[in-house]
Amino acid sequence: MASDYTTPPQTRIGHVHLKVANLERALKFYCDLLGFEVTTTYGEDAVFISAGGYHHHIGLNTWYSKNGSPPPVSSTGLFHTAILYPTRKDLAAILRRLQEANYPLTGTADHGVSEALYLMDPDRNGVELYWDRPKEEWPKKPDGSVEMYTRPLDLEGLLNELD
Repeated sequence: MASDYTTPPQTRIGHVHLKVANLERALKFYCDLLGFEVTTTYGEDAVFISAGGYHHHIGLNTWYSKNGSPPPVSSTGLFHTAILYPTRKDLAAILRRLQEANYPLTGTADHGVSEALYLMDPDRNGVELYWDRPKEEWPKKPDGSVEMYTRPLDLEGLLNELD
């Protein structure tokens, strides 16, 4: 369907709402490990969490999934939730925190426009933790479009941000 409409450039993805099997376990990951804060609860079945006091960046609920099992890897659904950190130093700080907690990464990448850490939450929901390079530093193709790629991420160089 052809259309003259384009999404306004100020549009953002406001929040993600995840089905989890166990709220307490999910909160240990998202709040205790990643540092989000609870903003409100809905009885015993749902919790909203955020960074910086926003009403919620992530909703966690067990409405249809209490004690459930994760979907098979080969099924459709959410690939990952991407959490954007404001600076490279902030990404380095969460990398160090994950390392100190011995929390496993499933991958890392330099995408040209961003640097990313990949992991799974306790319900096997994919999570990307990343920071964006300044737009003027994004690599471009000869036609001027953005060139994204997946290259190894220099973890030691990233951690040097903390020195």
